[in-house]
Amino acid sequence: MAELQNSAVVVMIASFIIALIIFGMDTVFENFMEGVYSLFY
Repeated sequence: MAELQNSAVVVMIASFIIALIIFGMDTVFENFMEGVYSLFY
């Protein structure tokens, strides 16, 4: 049972890290696109 709990915790942490990375990339990309648009317009 401990092994199952351990893998569940690993999956939770991995999902959390992936969500953070996606959120960070989304924010950076949004700011980047705003900067590109401000150059053109």
